[in-house]
Amino acid sequence: MQITLLKQITEATSISSFIFSKPNEARYVAGQYAQFTLEHSTPDERGEKRWFTLSSSPTDDFLSITTKFAGQNSSSFKKALFDLEIGRTLEMDMPEGDFTLPTDPGLRLVFIAGGIGVTPFHSMIKWLSDSGQKRQIKLIYAAQTPDQIAFTQLFAQAGVIVKPVVGEQLTASALLQDIGDMANVLVYLSGPEPMVESLSESLIAAGVPKEKLKGDYFPGYENLYSN
Repeated sequence: MQITLLKQITEATSISSFIFSKPNEARYVAGQYAQFTLEHSTPDERGEKRWFTLSSSPTDDFLSITTKFAGQNSSSFKKALFDLEIGRTLEMDMPEGDFTLPTDPGLRLVFIAGGIGVTPFHSMIKWLSDSGQKRQIKLIYAAQTPDQIAFTQLFAQAGVIVKPVVGEQLTASALLQDIGDMANVLVYLSGPEPMVESLSESLIAAGVPKEKLKGDYFPGYENLYSN
């Protein structure tokens, strides 16, 4: 489907949201992702297609993605995206993915975000807020610096407990204290692929049941602070 860029919004240092028109056929669940195609001159080896989580909520009348820009170290796709003119169209495939909220509203949710991995949580929390639903949520949010923490206004308005972890790597031992009782909890991990894989393995080894974990990784990010 074709979508049109409506505006670009700075969310935090080096992090921007891109707001697109929402076609009638665009149906998705909070937390899902889609593949975007952006034709541009001299694409690098990563090409003209990229997967992004939709940071917007299904209740919004627009679509949005939120991503990080690392200047000259960024891919040709990212450079083209950040240079995109208002009114430019690109292609988006139908959203997919199962990194979504549980149907049981009574479950306590622990969201663990590494850098730009916060985007699906923004979508979920915005959807819950717009839908008038209350869930018990704690967000552990790792970022390199305080000015790289995005969406603070929404999280505060939604009453979400946010624990920032600034300039440090997340560890399973520290996260176990945030998770607490395993009986009624679901843990979501979102961030660079190495982070999600490593923490998942460590948490399972530390006694967190595998069925209590849901993971969503962002390819192309080697660590929390890469582009």
